[in-house]
Amino acid sequence: MRFDDILDTVLAAGLDTPTAAQAGWRQLVDLVARGRIPADARAMTALMELRDQVPLTVRAASARATAGARPPAALVRLLALDEIAVSAPVLRFATLPAESWIALLPELSPQGRAVLRHRRDLDPRVVRALESFGPTDFVLPAADMPSASVFRFEAETATSGSGASEIHLSRPPPNDESLSGIEAPEAPTPSAPESFRSVGEVAQDLPVVARARQEREEPGETFRIADVVARIEAYQRELENVARPAAAEHVSAAEHFVFETDETGAIRSVEGVARGPLVGLSLAHAASPGAAGVDGAAAGAFRRRTRFAEAHLRVDGHVDASGEWRISGTPSFDGRTGRFTGYRGEARRPRADQRPGRAPRPDAMRQLVHELRTPTNAIVGFSEMIEHAMLGPVPEPYRHHARAIRSDAQDLLMAIDDLDTAARIQSGALDLRPEPVALEPLLIQIIADLAPLAEARAARIVIDGEPGEAFGDGDALRRLLERLLATLLGAAGPGERIVVRAEEAGILTISRPDAFVGLAGDALFSIDDEVNPASLLGSGFALRLVRNLARQIGGSLAVEDDALTLRLPTSGRQTVDQARHS
Repeated sequence: MRFDDILDTVLAAGLDTPTAAQAGWRQLVDLVARGRIPADARAMTALMELRDQVPLTVRAASARATAGARPPAALVRLLALDEIAVSAPVLRFATLPAESWIALLPELSPQGRAVLRHRRDLDPRVVRALESFGPTDFVLPAADMPSASVFRFEAETATSGSGASEIHLSRPPPNDESLSGIEAPEAPTPSAPESFRSVGEVAQDLPVVARARQEREEPGETFRIADVVARIEAYQRELENVARPAAAEHVSAAEHFVFETDETGAIRSVEGVARGPLVGLSLAHAASPGAAGVDGAAAGAFRRRTRFAEAHLRVDGHVDASGEWRISGTPSFDGRTGRFTGYRGEARRPRADQRPGRAPRPDAMRQLVHELRTPTNAIVGFSEMIEHAMLGPVPEPYRHHARAIRSDAQDLLMAIDDLDTAARIQSGALDLRPEPVALEPLLIQIIADLAPLAEARAARIVIDGEPGEAFGDGDALRRLLERLLATLLGAAGPGERIVVRAEEAGILTISRPDAFVGLAGDALFSIDDEVNPASLLGSGFALRLVRNLARQIGGSLAVEDDALTLRLPTSGRQTVDQARHS
């Protein structure tokens, strides 16, 4: 049995000083929002006690930090009833059941309900509940009315016109004995209204209006306030009976558009779709899950001023640009000064296999990779101990089985590393440290490591020319070349040669095996169901990984008629030049 003492640890740290109170508030809000501790009475009581000790700016920052989490209803209520600077971020992004929203609506301020009215993802029941508060969300003050709320009513007959009764209201002096027998009604305890009441209905229920109507209205005369009440009620009925405008006609979704950004990453020019939802949208910041904007792949590439491809973009609204997109972009630089001027790019709709829900998010994928790598490493370690009889004598059949298990587990580790690399690329978390790397020694070492595979396939890899030097992250370059050569060698038949030809600085032309000849680019990158001993996830996945890695370091992988052309940067300046002219 495990005992979770996270809350005890936070509370035991001491929250007496202003600094400690702010730190404790931030920790508790984050822990409750992310489900690390339950939103029980103890945790919420601690937050309510800390709230008055924490500045508004700190509370607002904590509320904004919950945008990427799923805060429970109790925490949403606590933050939503705070100042608008605190409540607005939570009301804008929180996800609650319809029943929880409906229960919270009467407690919100008019500004808070206004924030919810701008959301388009609320349950229809919540939308109807919001509409019940009226078009202007008019709210009468209750407990905060002035204490001297008793007025003197005097009715007299007008001397001009229709002869209707008029009512004059005046506040009596503080010690007016004429009110000694009148007790002001106690302010009712605020409660959640079942529905919105019109101003006319509220006015009729006021004791002073009822008394004036009973005592001062004469037969045959029209009571002027009653006229106003009737008109207000008629107007309310008219609003309720007006037919709602017909739903907007279905807008055909566009399939492609091009865009340009400025140096800050904000989109300034769009062609092919409606500009409204896109102009102003920035590539510089990754959007929260489910929100409009780009993902971490585009934001990470923007920070590095490098190209990106197949990044995610979500556009809200009801126009032809709404929905999910896959975008690619190339940085632009001023030809005279070399100054970064923005991105030019294009967007397309995702393919069927890229639709939402078909694959885990990058952060979920990386967590899965971590959970797979740990037991697989343990399997490799124990199989090696059995194979080498480190725990005592082992019969040869068992050593043979242990050797096979180790080989399969190492193949699985390679596939896990490929998944991890792909997830890091997609989330913009790939850590690259460019440096000069000699290609020829690196290729010779990779060929030596692939010797068992070459022997099994009865094929070989040949280097033609002097590859020279490339400029990029050493680990990324090694993984790129290793995965590319292993994939091509794994598809080669007996007697085939994979020729790596160095024609120019930073350009390698690699021949394709016969199994890949005749396949166009899209077809070559899509052969994921092929059995390839060098690629547990399929040749198509490995080639897409190589292509994306090349783009990350400022290079490219192109499919020619009978070969693959790999372009690598040869200096830091060339990285910028390649990005500029690509």
